[in-house]
Amino acid sequence: MNMPLNTTANTSDPIAHARYNLIQQQIRPWDVTDQKVLDTLEQVHREDFVPAAYRSLAFVDMEIPLRGNPETTVQNGQCMLKPNLEARLLQTLKVQKHERVLEIGAGSGHMAALLADNADHVVALEIDPELAQMARDNLERAGVTNVTVRQADGARDSVTDGPFDAIVLSGSVAEVPAQLLALLNDGGRLLAITGQEPVMRATVVRKQGDRFETTHPFDVNAARLAHFTEPSGFKF
Repeated sequence: MNMPLNTTANTSDPIAHARYNLIQQQIRPWDVTDQKVLDTLEQVHREDFVPAAYRSLAFVDMEIPLRGNPETTVQNGQCMLKPNLEARLLQTLKVQKHERVLEIGAGSGHMAALLADNADHVVALEIDPELAQMARDNLERAGVTNVTVRQADGARDSVTDGPFDAIVLSGSVAEVPAQLLALLNDGGRLLAITGQEPVMRATVVRKQGDRFETTHPFDVNAARLAHFTEPSGFKF
Protein backbone atom coordinates (compact mmCIF):
# COMPACT_ATOMS: atom_id res chain seq x y z
CA MET A 1 0.00 0.00 0.00
CA ASN A 2 1.40 3.38 -1.02
CA MET A 3 1.44 6.05 1.69
CA PRO A 4 1.54 9.81 1.06
CA LEU A 5 5.02 11.24 0.58
CA ASN A 6 4.39 13.92 3.22
CA THR A 7 1.34 14.95 5.18
CA THR A 8 2.17 18.65 4.99
CA ALA A 9 4.32 20.87 2.84
CA ASN A 10 7.32 22.75 4.23
CA THR A 11 5.91 26.27 3.90
CA SER A 12 9.04 27.87 5.40
CA ASP A 13 11.08 26.84 2.34
CA PRO A 14 9.51 28.04 -0.93
CA ILE A 15 11.56 25.61 -3.04
CA ALA A 16 10.58 22.63 -0.90
CA HIS A 17 6.98 23.83 -0.97
CA ALA A 18 7.04 24.08 -4.78
CA ARG A 19 8.56 20.60 -5.05
CA TYR A 20 5.91 19.20 -2.72
CA ASN A 21 3.15 20.76 -4.82
CA LEU A 22 4.70 19.40 -8.02
CA ILE A 23 4.76 15.87 -6.66
CA GLN A 24 1.39 15.94 -4.93
CA GLN A 25 -0.66 18.01 -7.38
CA GLN A 26 0.87 17.29 -10.79
CA ILE A 27 2.74 13.99 -10.65
CA ARG A 28 0.69 11.77 -8.31
CA PRO A 29 -2.58 12.49 -10.17
CA TRP A 30 -0.94 11.20 -13.36
CA ASP A 31 -1.03 7.65 -11.95
CA VAL A 32 2.43 7.88 -10.36
CA THR A 33 1.86 6.09 -7.06
CA ASP A 34 5.04 4.05 -6.57
CA GLN A 35 6.50 5.30 -3.28
CA LYS A 36 10.03 4.49 -4.44
CA VAL A 37 9.56 6.83 -7.41
CA LEU A 38 8.00 9.57 -5.28
CA ASP A 39 10.91 9.36 -2.84
CA THR A 40 13.38 9.66 -5.72
CA LEU A 41 11.59 12.78 -6.99
CA GLU A 42 11.90 14.29 -3.53
CA GLN A 43 15.59 13.42 -3.19
CA VAL A 44 16.81 14.35 -6.70
CA HIS A 45 16.19 18.07 -6.99
CA ARG A 46 14.91 18.97 -10.44
CA GLU A 47 15.80 22.66 -10.04
CA ASP A 48 19.50 21.73 -9.83
CA PHE A 49 19.37 20.50 -13.43
CA VAL A 50 17.44 23.42 -14.96
CA PRO A 51 19.40 26.20 -16.76
CA ALA A 52 19.61 29.36 -14.67
CA ALA A 53 17.48 31.32 -17.15
CA TYR A 54 14.56 28.93 -16.58
CA ARG A 55 15.04 28.09 -12.90
CA SER A 56 11.67 29.66 -12.06
CA LEU A 57 10.00 27.08 -14.32
CA ALA A 58 11.56 24.05 -12.65
CA PHE A 59 8.26 22.96 -11.10
CA VAL A 60 5.99 23.85 -14.02
CA ASP A 61 4.42 21.09 -16.14
CA MET A 62 6.32 21.91 -19.33
CA GLU A 63 9.33 20.92 -21.42
CA ILE A 64 12.20 23.22 -20.43
CA PRO A 65 14.61 24.39 -23.17
CA LEU A 66 18.27 23.76 -22.45
CA ARG A 67 19.95 26.16 -24.85
CA GLY A 68 19.42 28.72 -27.61
CA ASN A 69 16.04 29.78 -28.95
CA PRO A 70 13.35 28.20 -26.73
CA GLU A 71 10.98 27.20 -29.54
CA THR A 72 13.71 25.77 -31.78
CA THR A 73 15.44 24.07 -28.88
CA VAL A 74 12.33 22.18 -27.79
CA GLN A 75 11.49 21.27 -31.39
CA ASN A 76 14.99 19.81 -31.79
CA GLY A 77 14.62 17.77 -28.62
CA GLN A 78 17.15 19.80 -26.61
CA CYS A 79 14.92 20.08 -23.56
CA MET A 80 14.03 18.54 -20.25
CA LEU A 81 10.94 16.36 -20.44
CA LYS A 82 7.86 17.37 -18.49
CA PRO A 83 8.24 16.36 -14.82
CA ASN A 84 5.17 14.13 -14.81
CA LEU A 85 6.47 12.30 -17.89
CA GLU A 86 9.90 11.76 -16.30
CA ALA A 87 8.13 10.32 -13.26
CA ARG A 88 5.89 8.05 -15.33
CA LEU A 89 8.85 6.75 -17.33
CA LEU A 90 10.74 6.02 -14.12
CA GLN A 91 7.75 4.18 -12.66
CA THR A 92 7.20 2.17 -15.85
CA LEU A 93 10.86 1.13 -16.17
CA LYS A 94 11.08 -0.16 -12.55
CA VAL A 95 14.86 0.06 -12.31
CA GLN A 96 16.48 -2.11 -9.65
CA LYS A 97 19.64 -1.49 -7.61
CA HIS A 98 21.64 -4.22 -9.37
CA GLU A 99 20.83 -3.07 -12.90
CA ARG A 100 22.81 -1.27 -15.58
CA VAL A 101 20.84 1.29 -17.56
CA LEU A 102 21.35 3.07 -20.88
CA GLU A 103 19.73 6.45 -21.50
CA ILE A 104 19.55 8.02 -24.96
CA GLY A 105 19.37 11.82 -24.73
CA ALA A 106 21.01 12.91 -21.48
CA GLY A 107 20.05 16.58 -21.83
CA SER A 108 20.72 18.30 -18.50
CA GLY A 109 21.36 15.00 -16.70
CA HIS A 110 18.17 15.04 -14.63
CA MET A 111 16.65 11.81 -15.95
CA ALA A 112 20.03 10.10 -15.58
CA ALA A 113 20.13 11.23 -11.94
CA LEU A 114 16.63 9.85 -11.33
CA LEU A 115 17.62 6.53 -12.91
CA ALA A 116 20.90 6.44 -10.98
CA ASP A 117 19.07 6.77 -7.66
CA ASN A 118 17.57 3.35 -8.37
CA ALA A 119 20.27 1.64 -10.49
CA ASP A 120 23.78 0.26 -10.13
CA HIS A 121 25.14 2.33 -13.03
CA VAL A 122 23.75 4.52 -15.84
CA VAL A 123 25.38 5.26 -19.19
CA ALA A 124 23.81 8.39 -20.68
CA LEU A 125 24.45 9.35 -24.31
CA GLU A 126 24.08 12.96 -25.47
CA ILE A 127 24.61 14.02 -29.07
CA ASP A 128 25.33 17.69 -28.29
CA PRO A 129 28.78 18.25 -26.73
CA GLU A 130 27.68 21.34 -24.76
CA LEU A 131 24.72 19.50 -23.27
CA ALA A 132 26.91 16.48 -22.49
CA GLN A 133 29.18 18.74 -20.47
CA MET A 134 26.18 20.41 -18.83
CA ALA A 135 24.93 16.99 -17.74
CA ARG A 136 28.34 16.03 -16.34
CA ASP A 137 28.62 19.29 -14.41
CA ASN A 138 25.08 19.03 -13.02
CA LEU A 139 25.58 15.43 -11.94
CA GLU A 140 28.88 16.25 -10.26
CA ARG A 141 27.35 19.16 -8.34
CA ALA A 142 24.48 16.93 -7.27
CA GLY A 143 26.91 14.30 -5.98
CA VAL A 144 25.76 11.60 -8.42
CA THR A 145 28.71 9.27 -8.99
CA ASN A 146 27.18 6.27 -10.78
CA VAL A 147 26.45 7.94 -14.14
CA THR A 148 28.78 8.03 -17.14
CA VAL A 149 27.83 10.71 -19.69
CA ARG A 150 29.16 10.12 -23.19
CA GLN A 151 29.00 12.57 -26.10
CA ALA A 152 27.59 10.24 -28.75
CA ASP A 153 24.74 9.85 -31.24
CA GLY A 154 22.42 7.19 -29.87
CA ALA A 155 20.91 6.65 -33.31
CA ARG A 156 24.15 6.16 -35.24
CA ASP A 157 27.12 5.48 -32.96
CA SER A 158 27.94 2.02 -31.69
CA VAL A 159 27.48 1.44 -27.96
CA THR A 160 30.19 -0.75 -26.49
CA ASP A 161 29.03 -0.72 -22.84
CA GLY A 162 26.25 -3.26 -23.20
CA PRO A 163 24.39 -5.34 -22.58
CA PHE A 164 21.95 -3.43 -20.37
CA ASP A 165 19.09 -4.41 -18.11
CA ALA A 166 17.07 -1.34 -19.08
CA ILE A 167 17.17 1.24 -21.86
CA VAL A 168 15.18 4.47 -21.93
CA LEU A 169 14.89 7.03 -24.71
CA SER A 170 14.38 10.50 -23.24
CA GLY A 171 12.42 11.79 -26.21
CA SER A 172 10.26 10.41 -28.99
CA VAL A 173 11.08 8.31 -32.07
CA ALA A 174 8.94 7.06 -34.94
CA GLU A 175 9.50 3.42 -34.02
CA VAL A 176 11.53 1.31 -31.63
CA PRO A 177 15.17 1.23 -32.85
CA ALA A 178 16.14 -2.37 -33.57
CA GLN A 179 19.82 -1.67 -32.94
CA LEU A 180 19.05 -0.74 -29.33
CA LEU A 181 17.05 -3.92 -28.72
CA ALA A 182 20.24 -5.84 -29.50
CA LEU A 183 21.82 -4.25 -26.41
CA LEU A 184 19.33 -5.75 -23.95
CA ASN A 185 20.12 -8.52 -21.50
CA ASP A 186 17.74 -11.45 -21.41
CA GLY A 187 14.80 -10.22 -19.32
CA GLY A 188 15.73 -6.60 -20.01
CA ARG A 189 13.36 -3.95 -21.28
CA LEU A 190 13.45 -0.86 -23.48
CA LEU A 191 11.12 2.10 -22.98
CA ALA A 192 10.51 4.58 -25.78
CA ILE A 193 7.85 7.07 -26.85
CA THR A 194 6.88 6.11 -30.38
CA GLY A 195 4.69 7.48 -33.17
CA GLN A 196 4.01 10.86 -34.70
CA GLU A 197 2.11 13.87 -33.47
CA PRO A 198 -0.66 14.14 -32.53
CA VAL A 199 -0.66 10.48 -31.45
CA MET A 200 2.31 8.98 -29.65
CA ARG A 201 2.48 6.33 -26.96
CA ALA A 202 4.87 4.84 -24.47
CA THR A 203 6.20 1.54 -25.78
CA VAL A 204 7.83 -1.10 -23.58
CA VAL A 205 9.71 -3.95 -25.25
CA ARG A 206 10.87 -6.84 -23.04
CA LYS A 207 13.39 -9.41 -24.19
CA GLN A 208 12.43 -12.96 -23.29
CA GLY A 209 14.98 -15.37 -24.72
CA ASP A 210 14.83 -14.95 -28.48
CA ARG A 211 11.42 -13.20 -28.32
CA PHE A 212 10.38 -9.61 -27.70
CA GLU A 213 7.10 -8.73 -25.96
CA THR A 214 5.63 -5.26 -26.56
CA THR A 215 3.13 -3.30 -24.46
CA HIS A 216 1.82 0.28 -24.61
CA PRO A 217 1.07 1.43 -21.03
CA PHE A 218 -0.01 5.01 -21.80
CA ASP A 219 -0.33 7.68 -24.49
CA VAL A 220 1.91 10.75 -24.41
CA ASN A 221 3.69 13.16 -26.77
CA ALA A 222 7.31 14.27 -26.40
CA ALA A 223 9.98 16.20 -28.30
CA ARG A 224 11.83 14.27 -31.01
CA LEU A 225 15.26 12.70 -30.64
CA ALA A 226 17.57 13.46 -33.55
CA HIS A 227 18.70 11.10 -36.34
CA PHE A 228 16.44 8.12 -35.67
CA THR A 229 14.67 6.67 -38.71
CA GLU A 230 11.47 8.39 -39.83
CA PRO A 231 8.83 6.99 -42.20
CA SER A 232 9.40 7.96 -45.82
CA GLY A 233 8.08 11.47 -46.50
CA PHE A 234 7.57 12.31 -42.82
CA LYS A 235 8.79 15.67 -41.64
CA PHE A 236 8.92 16.78 -38.01
